[in-house]
This record gives sequence, C-alpha cells and structure tokens, in this order.
Amino acid sequence: MAQLVLHAPDTSLDDLAAALDRDGYVVIEHAATELAAEAYGDLIADIEGSPNGHNDFLGSRTKRLGGLLRRSAAVQQLAIHPLVMGLADRVLQPYCARYQLNFSGIMHLLPGADAQVIHRDGDLYPFRFPSPPTLMPTMWALSDFTAANGGTQIVPGSHRWAEDRQPFPDEIASAEMPAGSVVVYVGGTLHGGGTNCSDITRTGLALQYSLGWLRQEENQYLTNPPEVARTFPERLQRLIGYDYGGPYLGFVNGDTAQRLLVDGYDGPAERSNAEVDALAAGMTRLAWGDNEAVPTPDRSGAAVPIIQGLQNLP
Repeated sequence: MAQLVLHAPDTSLDDLAAALDRDGYVVIEHAATELAAEAYGDLIADIEGSPNGHNDFLGSRTKRLGGLLRRSAAVQQLAIHPLVMGLADRVLQPYCARYQLNFSGIMHLLPGADAQVIHRDGDLYPFRFPSPPTLMPTMWALSDFTAANGGTQIVPGSHRWAEDRQPFPDEIASAEMPAGSVVVYVGGTLHGGGTNCSDITRTGLALQYSLGWLRQEENQYLTNPPEVARTFPERLQRLIGYDYGGPYLGFVNGDTAQRLLVDGYDGPAERSNAEVDALAAGMTRLAWGDNEAVPTPDRSGAAVPIIQGLQNLP
C-alpha cells in the first residue's frame, strides 16, 4: 500500500503548495488540535442524533451532518484557517476573482462501516480530467484517523491521471493522522472513506472550497441566511458567498451581498470594487469544451472558429 507524507504545521506555505501540486494531496499534522477538539465537543450530540446514510455511497454505517458553521464557532475558525486559506489562494485564486466555501459536512464512521467507492469530488462539474482545479476539499480529523478505523483513502498523483484510469490496490493509501490534523487535496484526486474494521468511531470534518463562479454543493445562502451569517466573522461571510463572485457577479440591488449583513450602511451601490476587478483581470482564462477550433462558415462564407464542445448543443 502507498504511504502518505505528513508535514509539520510550521512547514512553509511554498513547500505545502508544491507538495499539493505534485501529489494531489498534502497532510498537515496537528494543524489545529485545540480547535478540532472544540469542534468535536460542539457537534457530537448532533452527530449522534443524525441518521445513517441511506445508500451505499453515503454509507449505512456512516452518520452525516451538514450546516456546520451555525453549529460551532470552532468550525467557523477551521473554515478560515490561515494554512488552508493560503493553499486555496495558490490552488483556486488563479482561476477566479473569488473562491468560496462549497460544502461543510461531518462523516462519522461507525464500527463496521464499509469503504466508500473511490471517486473524485470534481465530478460535480462537467470537466474531463485531468483539468484545472475546480475544488479544493479538506478533511479535518476530529478524532484520530487510522487505516483500521477508516481513515480517508487517497490515491497520490491521481489528479494528473486520465479520467478512466483506475488505481491498483497498492496505489491507494490511508490518511493516518492524529486528531487536529488535516488532509488537503484537489477535486481531481481519487479518494474515499475507508473501511472501519475497528471498534471505535472515526469522525471527519469536510470543508470544501470551489471557484466562485460555480454553484455550491451545499447552498450556503439557505443554510446560513443573513440573520445567521451576520454573526460570522466578515472573512467567513465573504467566503460563503456574501461577496462578489467577480465583477458584476452575484450583486444584490446593485451592490455587494455583504452589505445585507451591515446594519445602517448608506454608502453608494457598486457592482464591483477595485480588488475584485484586479483579481479578475489576473485570472487565467479557460477554454471551454474540447479546446479544438473547427472552421464553420458564417453568412459571408468565411470560416470562423468555434469550440468543438459546443457542436452538440441544441
């Protein structure tokens, strides 16, 4: 079985980002031990009261819980952890003016939980792999992760594989890490929850981030409506989507959605701002479809290029 490399929390951001780019994952030991313990204490009663999964993918011996930001101040702080934000800046920021929180959820594996099918989180969106990253998922260990209790399985390097390439058993590694550690990966990395063949539970906190112009998996505006989001730190308010997704993207009444959370604001309405404009100007532009221009005559008979991937649209 493959082995995962573990990094100390004082590892430089440059080294962490390089490892994530090279391997498709990075594990940071003891990144936030106290916050993880606090989050576990905040959530355990709700976790134990939540239902088990209703299909094979969700796991009949796995308890799942969402809407975590409103349940725990510690989860709020984990969502904006400086190391994670620094990695998201490197992974996602080149392709968007703003990235966003895409999903929050608990995966609580009971003894006897079966392994999840190996999959890519990036399959949410219609891009073939390998592709530029649309997602940067993270899994925080709220309890110790071991191979025996179902520590997340990761396939190193699979973010660079062709879409139909499947891993051999010896290419799959278990994320064995102490509580308070985090594994960060990209949307193209093959992974899945492991088998819990131990007699203890395994509790993971998933916080995923995505490009700001994509639909979020967990609807953050309904999960955290203004009266709830108003209590969050401003950095988190903007991260869950109370902000521009880009110039003119996501405004409310001609202004940033974050103003909904500011009592008594009477400044001018602006559909963008200088920071967002500058980030948008620096984005890497992505070609859509198959990236193959084919000549198609226009009304004058001259050939004009169009994107091959649009040919089959009605």
